Amino acid sequence: MARVFDVVEYPDAMRNELVHRFPESGPGTFRIGSQVIVREGQVAVFFREGRALDSFAPGRHTITTANVPVLIDLLGKLFDGRTPFPAEVYFVNTRDFPDVKWGTPQPIIVRNPGVGLGVALLQAFGNYSFAISNPQQFVTQIVGAQGIYSLTEIQGRFRTMLLAKLADMLGELGTKGGRSVLDIIALTEEIQGGVRAKAQEDFKAIGVTLKTFGIESIKPSEKSAEELRAMGMLDMATYTQLQAADAMRDAARNPSGGAGLTAGIGAGIGIGNIMNQALQGGMMNPMQGGAPQPPQGGPAAPAAPAAAPAVMSPADAAAYLQVTEADVTQMIADGTIKSKKIGSQIRISKQALDDFLNS
Repeated sequence: MARVFDVVEYPDAMRNELVHRFPESGPGTFRIGSQVIVREGQVAVFFREGRALDSFAPGRHTITTANVPVLIDLLGKLFDGRTPFPAEVYFVNTRDFPDVKWGTPQPIIVRNPGVGLGVALLQAFGNYSFAISNPQQFVTQIVGAQGIYSLTEIQGRFRTMLLAKLADMLGELGTKGGRSVLDIIALTEEIQGGVRAKAQEDFKAIGVTLKTFGIESIKPSEKSAEELRAMGMLDMATYTQLQAADAMRDAARNPSGGAGLTAGIGAGIGIGNIMNQALQGGMMNPMQGGAPQPPQGGPAAPAAPAAAPAVMSPADAAAYLQVTEADVTQMIADGTIKSKKIGSQIRISKQALDDFLNS
């Protein structure tokens, strides 16, 4: 025999639940005289075969023929006024849900006239708040026969509704208004109000009131090159250029290797500039105030030798003699060049090298 419920209640605070069905599966069995207890922030809605019958506001209620006229009318037709009767009760959370997060899983494309490719991808995130204002409508259109319906389950639907309106707003500002991305970002407050106004009717259609809509950040996407190419909006040459720019940006952010890479790129650019200048303008005088360049077609003047220090290391001596350091080391070993060992270092006087050259 089916269990008859004399008390109908759901005492949970319903912090993250929008709707909780009683009982969670199958129809319940109730009778005239059953108690219905509804907590603050709840509305209890009786359903039968998908049809909303009667609602109970917060408080303690007794099912009588006076306070459930729609239900009694239906019962009279179906059961000749007999009880118990089968039904489902949905406890709907009517409290405000504040600070619900939203974000753009995929960037929104907008026109960016006069800048780069003329288009840009924007990413944004923020929060919104809502409340269920028509419990019967919400259960009928959204919940169906589910036993429990949570905030997580509705967030995807709400985000889709909001992002559609946000894309409309950005499109209006960029395409029709002719504004650049920087201009659009500066209109954050206007965008917030516009999205809320546009989305309000869609929320109302499912029994929900959109209380607030806020944008915490709106900025260009950091992966625009890859995303634009995936959308078929970039040719390979342009994509390659943007990818190289992204690589330089990433290298600059990399504390372990980025600085070296950036310096290497800079050095490469510098060398390229020097080679280009040399090819276009001829060899430049490496020393300020040095010997003048020879006339066009005349013999090249020999470069003035750099002044050698009085005391040199084997490497310095090799440069002075224009031989390898290994040659100098061998000549020191066989006594051809005189040297002195000071601690662990070998030093050679310029006079000893000049004596060797003059011998």
